[in-house]
Amino acid sequence: MSETSEETFRPLRLVRAADISPETAQTGGMRRLAGVSGATAGSRAIWLGQTHVAPATRSANHHHGESETAIYVVSGNPRFVFADGDRERVLDTAPGDYIFVPPHTPHREENPSPDTEAVVVIARSTQEAIVVNLPSLRG
Repeated sequence: MSETSEETFRPLRLVRAADISPETAQTGGMRRLAGVSGATAGSRAIWLGQTHVAPATRSANHHHGESETAIYVVSGNPRFVFADGDRERVLDTAPGDYIFVPPHTPHREENPSPDTEAVVVIARSTQEAIVVNLPSLRG
């Protein structure tokens, strides 16, 4: 049997908007929803979901363990704050921007808008969302 045999393929999975799941790791100040995960779609190696940050809110400090994280800004102007040595650095974003978060990098998301929710789509290199909440950006 060749590697392209139909028997080696798994079917595509559709996860409808109504079926995305809040049953994933959470961080204070934000709401994460799993779109593609082991639980929602049977994925084995990736996690894809969305995060909502309410107006005038900042998340708790956290990192994503061994996972690489890619973020796409859908709406709003979220701010990403991370530790760079002994100081904090800030990345201000706009819809259409992408952010890469390396493994174990402490950071937080902020939404400085007083009236607009920020929404981002997140892809991770691990099958489930790893979230390690921290007391500060420096550990």
